Amino acid sequence: MHKRWAGAVLVTAFLAGCDRGDHPGNIGKPAPEFVMNDGAQTVDLDKLRGRIVVLNLWATWCAPCVEELPSLLELQRRMPQLAVVGVSTDQDEDVYRHFLVQHHVDLLTVRDADQRVNALYGTVQIPETYIIDRNGIIRRKFIGAQDWTGPEITDYLSKL
Repeated sequence: MHKRWAGAVLVTAFLAGCDRGDHPGNIGKPAPEFVMNDGAQTVDLDKLRGRIVVLNLWATWCAPCVEELPSLLELQRRMPQLAVVGVSTDQDEDVYRHFLVQHHVDLLTVRDADQRVNALYGTVQIPETYIIDRNGIIRRKFIGAQDWTGPEITDYLSKL
């Protein structure tokens, strides 16, 4: 009986952790500003003002992140007016750099091993992606891997 109860508690805790709400609290609010330099590239969110930003929080060891990467790369190719920006939580710089070369990642992406950007945005599980409008306002949040070339997303982005 004790094992059954403990299992139910674990399942309940797991499901509660997955429920991050239908309407995140930061939608419609200014995107937290940050400047991140990883020694190879710099992302300054303020300098991207005037463009639609697709801010993807990811890591090389995250299977859903790797799954959606080809469509993010294709989105950037199809819609060059967007700024597709990646912020990786990878700890190992060599693994991260090798991954970028191996997968031909030509997006603006930086490594944030201390997860400062994740903390700013309240991200606890990756991948998460924020759509930030030209005025720096968060318009939408995607949780989990997406097909970034699907008509729903590309139509939404083209209307912003």
